[in-house]
Amino acid sequence: MADNDESGRGPLSRGGVAPQPLFAVAAVLLGSFLANFDSRLTTVGLPDLRGAFGLSFDEGAWLSTAGIGSQILIAPAVAWLATVFGLRRVLGIPSLVYAAVSLIIPFVRDYPTLIALSVVHGLLLGTFVPATLMIVFRNLPMRWWLPAISIYSIRVGFALDTSSSLVGFYVDHLGWQWLYWQGVVIAPLMGLMVYLGTPSEPVNRALLREADWGGMLLLGASVSMIYAGLDQGNRLDWLGSGTVMALLVGGAALLMAFLVNESLVRQPWAHVNVLFSRNIGLSLVVILLYTLTSLSNSSLVPNFLGNIGLLRPEQSGLLLLTYGALPMFVLVPISIWLLRHFDARAVVVLGFACFAAANLWGTQLTHDWAREDFIGIVLLQSVGQSLTLLPIIIMALSNSDFSRATAFAAYIQIMRLGGAEIGVALMGTWLRVREQIHSYYLGQHIVTGDIDVVRLLKQLADRFAAHGTGLAPARAVGTLASFVQREANVLAYIDGFWLCFWLAMAALGFVALITRAPPGPFTPAPFGFAKSVLRKCGVRVA
Repeated sequence: MADNDESGRGPLSRGGVAPQPLFAVAAVLLGSFLANFDSRLTTVGLPDLRGAFGLSFDEGAWLSTAGIGSQILIAPAVAWLATVFGLRRVLGIPSLVYAAVSLIIPFVRDYPTLIALSVVHGLLLGTFVPATLMIVFRNLPMRWWLPAISIYSIRVGFALDTSSSLVGFYVDHLGWQWLYWQGVVIAPLMGLMVYLGTPSEPVNRALLREADWGGMLLLGASVSMIYAGLDQGNRLDWLGSGTVMALLVGGAALLMAFLVNESLVRQPWAHVNVLFSRNIGLSLVVILLYTLTSLSNSSLVPNFLGNIGLLRPEQSGLLLLTYGALPMFVLVPISIWLLRHFDARAVVVLGFACFAAANLWGTQLTHDWAREDFIGIVLLQSVGQSLTLLPIIIMALSNSDFSRATAFAAYIQIMRLGGAEIGVALMGTWLRVREQIHSYYLGQHIVTGDIDVVRLLKQLADRFAAHGTGLAPARAVGTLASFVQREANVLAYIDGFWLCFWLAMAALGFVALITRAPPGPFTPAPFGFAKSVLRKCGVRVA
């Protein structure tokens, strides 16, 4: 990492000076939380949105894809846009437009208009997160970087653990419209903070003349198309769908065109050379594995409680809020303290070990598991969330070159948004396929005329006989089929936990390949026994 000036500001400090720079930091941190909450609320509350808008299952699926895909389209370019046009133009104006669009959407009933507004909504939302780290480095003294980045990093786990409860609260008490209207309240506040906390900067016309518009469009479009293909693949039967094939092949072609473009233009916007650094490339892989491993928290636990336990989002959300989100208020300060005194790699190992332990625990579940049986798993996942993403970000920043900050930011956003959403799509497919496989194999053991099957059907028919003798046999067969489907789903969730366990183990392997970062503002300061050992080894410590 490049050196900093005496004020503690990073090398990204350019332009005028804002009278209240802390407002800018508060604005982008608030925006990052809003972006994650909005995306999660739309996903968790999709069944309620389908009912409110009168949408079919297919139409609702495209509503979600349009909103998140458009975020992926714009996010990689935001850091460059903020550098060229200034933070007021890139963050302030979109926040106000976003509030207006959020206000309008609940009143729309025309489906094409709803999709168009969802795309605009996602594009605006995609501007809120990517410039956060840039603002932190430009506006805060060095000693506050770590706490600010920690707030930025925990937004992911906090949104995952509180979104179900928040959806339930909105739908049951305020109305489903507040899934959108929360942005009407928060976004203008963010816009005001941006105005108070950022200087009025002229457009950087030198950079604008060298703009690699083609590279930005090609990368954003390619990743968003690949995401849309994967998101719709589970519903449309993957390679059996022309739509899915067109999205995946088209996205891959655009990605190849992006790579060619970056090798030919005079001033490439996000040249792949930024990935050739050993530690940077490995850090991005670890970020991707983190997003996939944390699916056990965002997907497996709440979905099991919803599909097998038949709980509403607010019922399962209470578990995630109490034992997932609230412990982070204690765990994140511990994570900051660890990073001040120990190598970030050691903290990451501890975090992934907690994820691995939680997932291994999850492989023991049965259909009898209730909400309280997941308390230990959710607590371990909360520790994993608090001790994983923040040190990964610190590792990546410690090894980064700020002269390539915009290129690095572009790939970080791809891993952040693309990796998480693609992981959710792939986990959905994994669960569906594994359920079909287990259902087939379980069905092999249920043979017509088998003495155990006949006995069970008779027992079930006797229970239903009081409600109608003629219908009792058919209801008994249907109940037995539901038992088979339930157990097949339980086995599929067990396979999901195994998958996340091995992803966590793979992440530990990649962390082991990362070498020590060069000295910089995030270099830990050993203390006590650790300091004495390092001194005996001839290592200079502060």
